[in-house]
Amino acid sequence: MKKVSIIKTLLLFSLVCATGCSEDYFDVNTPSNTAPLEDLRMQDLMAPVIHSTMEGQRSAELSFGNYVQYFVTTGGGAAGQTSAAGLWEQVYLYVLPNLDAIKSKADEVGATHIDAVADILLAANIGIATDTWDNIPYSEASNGPDNNFPEFDDQQEIYTEIFALLDGAISKLGGPDNSGFDLGSSDLIYGGDSEKWLKLAYSLKARYQLHLVNKGVVTPAEVLASVENGFDSNEDNFTMYYDDRNINPWYSEEILARRTGNLSKDIASQLVSSMNGDYYPFQDGLVEIDPRLPLFAENGDEAEYKGFVSGGAGVAPDGTDANARFREDGFYTSIDSPLILISYAEVMFIKAEAEFLANGGDETSMGSTAAAYSAYMDGIAASMEMYDVDGTDYMTDGAVDVGQGSLMLHHIMKEKYIHNFLNPETFVDYRRYDFSDDVFTGLEIRSEEESADTEFQGQWFRRANYPATELNRNEANVLANQQEPVVPVWWDE
Repeated sequence: MKKVSIIKTLLLFSLVCATGCSEDYFDVNTPSNTAPLEDLRMQDLMAPVIHSTMEGQRSAELSFGNYVQYFVTTGGGAAGQTSAAGLWEQVYLYVLPNLDAIKSKADEVGATHIDAVADILLAANIGIATDTWDNIPYSEASNGPDNNFPEFDDQQEIYTEIFALLDGAISKLGGPDNSGFDLGSSDLIYGGDSEKWLKLAYSLKARYQLHLVNKGVVTPAEVLASVENGFDSNEDNFTMYYDDRNINPWYSEEILARRTGNLSKDIASQLVSSMNGDYYPFQDGLVEIDPRLPLFAENGDEAEYKGFVSGGAGVAPDGTDANARFREDGFYTSIDSPLILISYAEVMFIKAEAEFLANGGDETSMGSTAAAYSAYMDGIAASMEMYDVDGTDYMTDGAVDVGQGSLMLHHIMKEKYIHNFLNPETFVDYRRYDFSDDVFTGLEIRSEEESADTEFQGQWFRRANYPATELNRNEANVLANQQEPVVPVWWDE
């Protein structure tokens, strides 16, 4: 896969406050060396938008990674409910206003492909925002000082807009662009390759369609139709790389913090137990652990990986000392590690799940079609290739290569869960299946004694609270839409 590194000497760009800011915000919060918006090109704005999109994804995972038990706070501590404020900031201060500017400039010169890219990024950002908070500002969100108190659009309307944006982008990218404008290196992901953006639009469409299958709004067949036009290989992955000048935020957050004795995170038992043979015992004697686990975690000098139980004061599920910590030079925790929005392997697991459901499968049924099983195995192979490990023995082990007649939904979702380590999409998957341990083997909610939360003990969180900053700026509209964090979002009802 071509690696396009961030060049964070990006031109400073105009920030337009999107939600609930007073007019003097623009006087005190615009850097003195910021270029006027009219002097900036579409290309100048696109790289920062892509960067903020990916930083927003990571901000969401900081909130949701403990919900899905990828990690716990140092020593096994349980994190409480958060507002995902970092995601809100990225979406509403840095992404939406500047996409609005890009689209305006693209319209002026007829740059239809750049306009399509802006639509895809807009869909991705409002998608993760609505999946996080349910109802969100959108139709009035980019009005700046003309409307400091935007009303919220409901999630069903947002999903309609997501599909309209993606379908519009697909149509634009399917036609010619004779404007002469090209994103080039300002496209941090695909270097201006419109064909790859087209595949991304279809892949994201499949992801968001899948969210609505259990709601009964979309059929598995519709998901599969989008998948057929989506990613073809790992070369299509939406991946943004960092470098030694602009270090990966997971490296900064976990590795540097741990070195200096500051608060960091450990790897949770749910992930480790799904990868070390505890939940899925290896059968053929050739595999001791999932070959991807050492890329995520390190375990000191001990032979066995033992993940931390949330709230367990440093213990593993068997009551002994846990040892799995973020690997210092791991796939996601090296200086130049990437952030990934969506990958080919995820698209294959989307296909496997849709095929499984299209065949009448449910949370506990066994057996499916050859197409479902092939997509399941193709997803694992793509994951092994992406992580650059030899998965031959793993993929032929009886715990993984279960056969078409024994395939169950939990096999597909286990592999998707592992592959999507540190991807906030997993929080959507958990909610879609109501945190079922039939689908996510071994999943348990924290006991009341272990929970850091005192108000919602024994209940799964299903949404974030709106950030305090937005409550202060736009109180009436926030309070009109705020729900308890255990209340399902629209597609989860």
